[in-house]
Amino acid sequence: MEKAAHPRTARPGTAHPRTARRRRAAGLIGMLGALLALMLAGAGPASAHATLDSTDPAQNSVVATAPQAVTLTFSETVSLSGDSVRVLDPAGKPVDTGNPAHADGKGDTARVGLNSGLANGTYTVAWRAVSEDSHPVGGAFTFSIGAPSDTSVSTTALQGAEADGLVAALYGTGRTVAYAAFALLAGVAAFVLVCWPAGATRRPVQRLLMTGWTALLASTVAVLMLRGPYERGTGVGQALDLSLVRTTLDERIGTALAARLLLLAAAGIFLSLLVGQLGQPPKPATPAAAAPAEDEDADAEVAELRALEQRAAERPQREARLGLGVAWLVLAVALSATWVGADHASVGIQVWLALPLGILHLIAMALWLGGLASLLVALREGVGAEVVDRFSKIAFGSVAVLAATGIYQSWRGLGSWGALTGTEYGKLLLVKSGCVVVMLGVAWISRSWLARLRSAPAEAAEVERAEVPEPVGAAARSEDPVRQAQLDRQRAATASAGRERGLTPTRAGLRRSVLVEALVAVAVLVVTTMLTNSPPGRVAGEIKAAGTTAGAGSTAPAAPQTQPGRTVELKLPYDTKGRTPNAKGTATVTLDPAGTGPNEVKLALDGTNGKPVDVPEVQLAFTLPDRDLGPLPVALTPAGTGRWSGTAQLPLAGTWVVSVQIRSSDIDQTTPTQQFKIG
Repeated sequence: MEKAAHPRTARPGTAHPRTARRRRAAGLIGMLGALLALMLAGAGPASAHATLDSTDPAQNSVVATAPQAVTLTFSETVSLSGDSVRVLDPAGKPVDTGNPAHADGKGDTARVGLNSGLANGTYTVAWRAVSEDSHPVGGAFTFSIGAPSDTSVSTTALQGAEADGLVAALYGTGRTVAYAAFALLAGVAAFVLVCWPAGATRRPVQRLLMTGWTALLASTVAVLMLRGPYERGTGVGQALDLSLVRTTLDERIGTALAARLLLLAAAGIFLSLLVGQLGQPPKPATPAAAAPAEDEDADAEVAELRALEQRAAERPQREARLGLGVAWLVLAVALSATWVGADHASVGIQVWLALPLGILHLIAMALWLGGLASLLVALREGVGAEVVDRFSKIAFGSVAVLAATGIYQSWRGLGSWGALTGTEYGKLLLVKSGCVVVMLGVAWISRSWLARLRSAPAEAAEVERAEVPEPVGAAARSEDPVRQAQLDRQRAATASAGRERGLTPTRAGLRRSVLVEALVAVAVLVVTTMLTNSPPGRVAGEIKAAGTTAGAGSTAPAAPQTQPGRTVELKLPYDTKGRTPNAKGTATVTLDPAGTGPNEVKLALDGTNGKPVDVPEVQLAFTLPDRDLGPLPVALTPAGTGRWSGTAQLPLAGTWVVSVQIRSSDIDQTTPTQQFKIG
């Protein structure tokens, strides 16, 4: 809610203050818009939710012999569980050894062993993991041994990492409640410390503080218990499985939740000190001795002495507010870090900047939204315009911080203008922005109510709570039903007397507009929770592409048909996962005349830049799985950098598989394969 300015008379030759403010606001909006356009235009690639980069065996490939293991490589570090990678045969029976682990200790890989003696056919790999930003991801793909076959396993049913419907709803509700509780806890405490210290003595304010603390504690425990079933897609009955809780505690998000519980214990001590210190009225100053009326100098000295005594009496409370303010800041930053440190800000580009800005964003949100809840109570309790003015300044600063950090988060999460409407993340961001605009519009209305409140001295002053005496005979119950009803009405009137005195017409209007702001804020919190559960727009395309590839049917792609007497060229992309320039590129195998019998073979290795690359070792072989023929190795003769030639004997027609084993260093190696038909 923006602070209202007093009307002023413009000097000749100068713009009216209101016009000047509008121009400054328009200039600020234009500058922010230009900054957003530049940031989105220059956005580069980033990583957030993990995506599946490659697999061994490759997706939809046909291998000549059964592999010993299945290896998955992701775009970022992932966490694994005992059933993160499952391999099913054509009949749907598991053929993996279980307990997948990271290959060679690399955090961005997952490898599971396979049983020996696997028969030919199509096998399905289903995988689930937790990406570095704590979000579960999953998918499925197929590969074939010898030749493709029919399979009873549906990769479509295994796609994605969807949680159980009830678990997902409860988990999302818990996260939303946690955001709202943090805003209530931190925002109300800040409102009391900065705007309304006397509010610590009021029961409604104390109830708000305890509601925020209790709700944050309960929602944190609920999220911790539900995290295991949420990741694994199981039912709500698994929430009490202590082994899943222990597994969650080993993850980044589990560590953050445990830290939040410890911080809430400290927050409980802070609240008791806040109410205990500020809830005590300041000690009255000792009255100074009266001076003779004719001695004006003595009157001045007495007045100065009284002022000094008053400041001395108020000094303990000022020091208490300062100490409590420092404690509040430490707790607010630490609690905010338990969200930011395990979410989108913790991975991707510019983590060093995204983490502190994410903390600022959450604290600004708490100051604004929690302050609104406090202001609703304060207006009903009859606070003066001075308290509303203080909060108005805090709210204006919070909105400015929210706008600046929100623009940065939008740039970091979207990456392009098209992601605004082309991804779920972008659409949710538009909805959130619309809700914030509505809140700002209502705040503008509140500004006019605040101006009315300030312009009416009788209403602007704080309303003292009246101490209404207990009605005679109210303590005892009357045997007369009519008399008892009268006593009950008297008690109700007594209980609400002080509270209702604060609701003058102007305060009531201001309170209604603040209430609308608070209701829209609830929608903002819900959308914010949905945003944190959605993949950022930058990587949504990668996830979609990976899901499309992994979701392909169980039948391998059609092998290129060759014509006798003509040359066929096969391109096999490869990636050994090494760090040398020759670790990634394309292997091109040329067959001439691509028929049964002897074929002249040429092999070319080109890097990602299209230039030839050399490798320490390369092997070429052909297999005819349908006839159990092969692998037939080809003796290669070097013909220059990244070039080899040789002769391959292909005695029968059929669907052949060519494999190229490439070693780019002492430990980095891969074997891409591809089918082709002869005859």
